[in-house]
Formats: sequence, C-alpha cells, structure tokens
Amino acid sequence: MSRTAERAHELCRGQAESLGLTLWDVRYVKEGADYYLRFMIDKPGGVFIEDCEKLSRAIDPLLDEADFLRERYILEVSSPGIGRELCRPEHFPPFFGCDVTIKLIRPLNGIKQVTGKLVEFNRGAVTVELKRERKTFQAGEYSRINLFEEI
Repeated sequence: MSRTAERAHELCRGQAESLGLTLWDVRYVKEGADYYLRFMIDKPGGVFIEDCEKLSRAIDPLLDEADFLRERYILEVSSPGIGRELCRPEHFPPFFGCDVTIKLIRPLNGIKQVTGKLVEFNRGAVTVELKRERKTFQAGEYSRINLFEEI
C-alpha cells in the first residue's frame, strides 16, 4: 500500500467503523490523466450503495481538511467484490479453507496462476492445498491473491 493510501486508511478507518463498516483496503492510483482514491468497504450481509454513499459523504470533509493529497483525485467507495483481493494479514484467517487464486511473479512448471484451498498465512507466506499436496509461496513469489470466483 502506498503511503498516501495508508494515510487515507488511517484517517478514515474510524469513520468507517462508526458506520458499521470494515475498511477492507484503500488504493491511490493513476489511470490515464486521473488519480483515484479508492476505498473498499465490507460489512456482514454485504455492502449496499447506501453504505458507499454514507462513507463517501463522511470521509470527504476529513480528506479535504487533512489536505495531504497534492493532485486532484476522484474519490470512489465500493465493495471489494466476490473475487476480492486478500492483501492485508487480517484478510486471510476468515478465508482459511476457501479457494484462492494466486498470481505468480515467475511461472512454476510453466504455470503463472494456481488455485487451491487457503491453508495458512504467516508473515507474507501463503500455504495452499493443491490436489492433496501443500505448497507454500513466499511474499516475493506472488503478486496477487484473490478469492476464487468461478465463472
């Protein structure tokens, strides 16, 4: 997570919690000519558009007052979705036993992506069960881990 995204996360996490929401992740990215500050939220029972609107209205003045973003940006609030990326240590334990897809940085036996049951996460190392075999990938071996979304 970038410093800007981390600062926005710390600044707005309490506001999200006061609305009964979990701040899943924050991303600060440039796409084309525009910068986006994206907040992904979650809650038991799922996120609705009203939840996104409430948080957006609540954090907009906080971000304006803190005034730490140099560029003009577009504020977005959404759900992390069904195939959500697991990117923080606290994201992993609730999904032990669930299928995840791991995108590898370098191919493993010619394969750049593996899907298996999430078994463990420890200091960046993720262990999955692949066809009765367990495989551990270190933090530098993968670029993303998402919940498996069957099409």
